[in-house]
Amino acid sequence: MRRTVLTTLLLLLTISAALADEVSFVASAPKAVAVNQQLRLQYTINTHKAKEPRLPAIEGFSIIAGPFRSQQSSTQIVNGQVSSSNTLVFTYTLIAEKEGEFKIPSAVANINGEDYTSNPLTIKVLPADKASAAAQGSRRSQRGGSAQRANDADPTKIDSDDLFMTATLNKTKVYEQEAVLLTFKVYSAVNLTALNGKIPELKGFQIQEVELPPNKEWSLEHYNGRNYRTILWQQYVLFPQISGEIEIPSAEFEGTVTMHTRSYDPFDFFGGTNVVEIKKDLRTPKLKLNVQKLPEGKPADFSGAVGSFKLSSSLSATDVKANEAVTLRLVISGTGNMKLIKTPEAAFPEDFEVYDPKVENKISLRNDGFSGNKVIEYLAIPRFGGEYTIPSVKFSYFDINSKQYKTLESETYTLQVEKGRESAGGTVPAYVSKEELKRLGQDIRYIKRGDVPMNKRGEHLFASLAYLLCFIIPLLLFAVYIIVCRKKMQENANIAAMRTKKANKVAVKRLKVAKKLLKENRQNEFYDEILKTLWGYMSDKLSIPVSQLSKENIAAELEEKGVSEELVKELHNVLNEGEFARYAPGDAGATMDNVYNMAIEVISKMENSIKR
Repeated sequence: MRRTVLTTLLLLLTISAALADEVSFVASAPKAVAVNQQLRLQYTINTHKAKEPRLPAIEGFSIIAGPFRSQQSSTQIVNGQVSSSNTLVFTYTLIAEKEGEFKIPSAVANINGEDYTSNPLTIKVLPADKASAAAQGSRRSQRGGSAQRANDADPTKIDSDDLFMTATLNKTKVYEQEAVLLTFKVYSAVNLTALNGKIPELKGFQIQEVELPPNKEWSLEHYNGRNYRTILWQQYVLFPQISGEIEIPSAEFEGTVTMHTRSYDPFDFFGGTNVVEIKKDLRTPKLKLNVQKLPEGKPADFSGAVGSFKLSSSLSATDVKANEAVTLRLVISGTGNMKLIKTPEAAFPEDFEVYDPKVENKISLRNDGFSGNKVIEYLAIPRFGGEYTIPSVKFSYFDINSKQYKTLESETYTLQVEKGRESAGGTVPAYVSKEELKRLGQDIRYIKRGDVPMNKRGEHLFASLAYLLCFIIPLLLFAVYIIVCRKKMQENANIAAMRTKKANKVAVKRLKVAKKLLKENRQNEFYDEILKTLWGYMSDKLSIPVSQLSKENIAAELEEKGVSEELVKELHNVLNEGEFARYAPGDAGATMDNVYNMAIEVISKMENSIKR
């Protein structure tokens, strides 16, 4: 008995606590309606203890019905947890009287003995649909006609004005690498239930799709004298890679429209209706985009960045011991082609061991490009004590707002490095260069026994041929050694020649890495590695820094070296395929294999052609 009473009390306390939750008083209505169209204005309260709301004066609308009161209650017990919810809804029917944008002020309701206010609403009233009014008048005039005339009109016909799609660009004139937004929008005056299709292949762009909500919502819009239900279907941010007038082809879609048609069966005495599905082909208009080249006078360290950016830096420590790591952190923030820019290079003293930078993109896609931060961390280890200066890192970009190149510089840091301790047992660390130990001959030998060969009297080693050869042969070997070393030093001093000589070997190593990424189907990393291989190979082969490389100066240098025009075009095709295939839809595996084989073939042909 006591247990039952306690259980009941706990249940009542829990329900009371649930009822004591925060009160909400929310107003809701459509965002847009047309003139003379009805709409429902609802006020939702999360408790039954409320009186009818007191409405304010509402401009532009008339209340023709309401309030209609409805309420709902529910109680749930899950794992001993009791939850209760109560909902009270007041619904009013309004009619829009005139065109414009009107604000519905907050209403007041007495809830649990206290006054609460709802949120205000803004509703846009569109002009009346002229086409709908004309259609209604036409239908009224046809009602007096014969049945044959009614049958002549096809009720399932969908005009191009009833359902169509548009493709728009938020800009028509941009610079290379400047973001431009491509939007596909649906306009429907019929019951569209399905839409299928995809955008065409867009050459000359790096493409990034904008993530839209999975549950798309229709809205009302007045367009060319008619009111349509509209929906934002797809959006893409395009980064043009080439200059000139680029045409964006039409996109083709297929829509499915559900319609209810009246039955003309003479035996159907009740005048039933049929439900039919109609397929409608939709085609967006072609668009043209004027892409300008970036102005002349690019800085030497221009990284290809276009947009608006800022640069900040930090050093993990300014006082360390030898063999302790320090981290230089660069943060590039702003908006633009953030994901496509090259990583700036940081110069460290020669006595530092420097690792490849770690790059992290903390960005989001917006209409004007990628926005956020690009974080770059350089890990370096000083090997000897002393005072070192870490120079500033330069980052150049083209500013969209001022239409000028700008160069940002990080801070210059001074690093104090104390002499590090030796490891236990006097062991030399692995990174210190070591001399090989030479085994010395034994200075105490055993007494020889048996017959010992003796030299005849009068025969001396001095001035003999063997004696002379002992001097001549080492001198000749030393002279050959000096000549070989000098030639080697001259070759090493010519850095450009060494890079040209080793270009093919470096490219082969990178292609092996790309092959591994291909097998693992890591698409983004694969295309990055292929492009690094091709650009790095041409940089080494032509002795041009990567930051100054472009398709134009590559073509000019190869022409001077006697490379055929067909081979130059083949190289451009491989670069374009690698850049475009990363975001292009289709069979990713087949495209990756094709790009990989094309890269191997063009490097092989280029190697043979330049050697000749």
